[in-house]
Amino acid sequence: MHPVIYRNGLVFDGYGGPPFVADVIVEKGIIVKIGRALEAETDAKEIDCHGLWVMPGLLDIHTHCDLELELAPELPEVVRHGTTTVIIGNCSIGITYGHQRSSGEDPIVDCFARVENMPKSVLSRVADTCTWTNSQDYLTHLDSLPMGPNVAPLIPHSMLRIAVMGLEGAITRPPSLQEQQHMERLLEAGMAQGYIGLSTDALPFHFLANSPNKKKKIPTQYANFRELARLTQVVRRHGRVWQATPPKDNVFSAVRSFLLTSGRLYGSPLKTTVLAALDLKTNQSAKYLCLLLSYLLNSRILNGHFNFQALSASFRIWSDGVINPIADEIPELRVLNELEVEDVRGRLQILSNPAWIKAFKKMWLTGRNKWSFPGLLQRMRLENTVLTRDLNDMIVADCPLNHWIGQSLQKPYQRLRAWQSGINFSTVRHQGEEDFFATFLNPIKDEAEFLLHLLRVWDTRLRWETTIANTDSTVLKNILFSKQTLPGFNDSGAHLANIGFYDGNLRFLKIAQQTSLSCVAQAVKKLTSLPAEFFNLNAGNIRVGVQADICIIDPQALQKWNPEKTYRFVYRQALDCKQVINRPENVVKLVMINGKFAWKNGQYAEDFGNHAYGRVLRTRDHPSERSFT
Repeated sequence: MHPVIYRNGLVFDGYGGPPFVADVIVEKGIIVKIGRALEAETDAKEIDCHGLWVMPGLLDIHTHCDLELELAPELPEVVRHGTTTVIIGNCSIGITYGHQRSSGEDPIVDCFARVENMPKSVLSRVADTCTWTNSQDYLTHLDSLPMGPNVAPLIPHSMLRIAVMGLEGAITRPPSLQEQQHMERLLEAGMAQGYIGLSTDALPFHFLANSPNKKKKIPTQYANFRELARLTQVVRRHGRVWQATPPKDNVFSAVRSFLLTSGRLYGSPLKTTVLAALDLKTNQSAKYLCLLLSYLLNSRILNGHFNFQALSASFRIWSDGVINPIADEIPELRVLNELEVEDVRGRLQILSNPAWIKAFKKMWLTGRNKWSFPGLLQRMRLENTVLTRDLNDMIVADCPLNHWIGQSLQKPYQRLRAWQSGINFSTVRHQGEEDFFATFLNPIKDEAEFLLHLLRVWDTRLRWETTIANTDSTVLKNILFSKQTLPGFNDSGAHLANIGFYDGNLRFLKIAQQTSLSCVAQAVKKLTSLPAEFFNLNAGNIRVGVQADICIIDPQALQKWNPEKTYRFVYRQALDCKQVINRPENVVKLVMINGKFAWKNGQYAEDFGNHAYGRVLRTRDHPSERSFT
């Protein structure tokens, strides 16, 4: 491996200080020199970085790339966005203990399919490969993969429960004392093996996907506070991280759980990171409550070590019919999502059921009377639901009438009303639309009936998008730069057809760039050394003696990039399905992982995907990491 020297780049070292122009020399995978006009070996490869930003490889702290690693271990979408380290095993689900199949149960498919909106065919292919049965063998397996980025795993609580209690037991009864102790021993083993912490989940719309348990939530949600307290005590004792999600509809339960971070109450602070501080369209108070709670938990009185993760992008999601990441939040939509994607007839039966129609219309039209209490909450943006119920917010991405694409559903609804009334007939711009309008109930009573008819006739052929959070750039910037947050919640590797936030880190850099280089330096810190320190990882900085994970950014291309215009829905052969992606052009010029070029000038290295670039990161105090410290 020849030495590499990066010449005259503007270096952001990851610690938040002012950037400086310097050369950086890499030898044998390690940064060996940083300075001006450095002399290099005669065989060194020189990279001209004049006018470019040189920074540590970025960290993505909330991914579900566990599954993609089994099908495309190079994680190409991760790497091309400048990310060199990902954290897996989030939200209590993963493949740490293998496929865990038993007595007809298929936990990987059951836990991931609805929670992360992933095709069962993809999940089954992954489960077939998961032949190990314990956390040490999983690390050994990861070590054998030709990975692109570095990978740092958490112990997922749902899978831990299944390993001890079986899937059926984990969702129907509390653990016995012996089972509780067994879980603690397995978690202790994981901490000794170098896992970076434990993940749990409490979001009320995370359900299992296989019969007969489609009305049951994932196993972690059946743990009581005592179980959670005992497991997090293991994590606390090892100085590791607890990743959690809140029971969003139960403030008391959320506060009680998150008080586990308190060093005042429990002897020492527990590092805790929680999803997510979002500026919701439906509830503007959520972000303030998140930041206030974090501030109080980190106060001297409670002495916690707590942060909310924050998404750096507008929260834009795509839906196929009613299938989207948050539909399970609403009971009337949940019953549709309990069916298999292919069960068009089953959905049509529900959509035609008078009792269900009545319940759906009541749900959808709640708040339309501006002077009612629900209407007042809607106007004040204080609703409990996350999903917006407004045709103006639903933009058509695909449907049998091509001229609808790019319009909000409110537009054809208005044209339908005009066509049925005989007024302004010219608003019907397409013969196919007029024929379709003739199939509607005449007169159409309200927008709920309009949407129901679309779902009955088109089902998943109606693909639409909506933005549920982070639409105000000023508010988003304040959230991202708050001391109470870490950029995260990209959910990379999950919700394949519904969201695409591999670009979340680059979006944060773009937001910072609009203010100043000093602001960029702070953003780089929050994307590199700060999360690396929080998760206790050997990553996230540029200094002599560390592993050379480096990202080169073109600031001019970053400035020109419009993230809202580069989304694509493409077929990925490795996954054998379509996926939402967002690829900025020419922003990331080069990505080096462990001293090797993985991505350069828009191309992956020739052996990328065949040979390992990244490695499995254990916590810094693990014996295998001491040579990297």
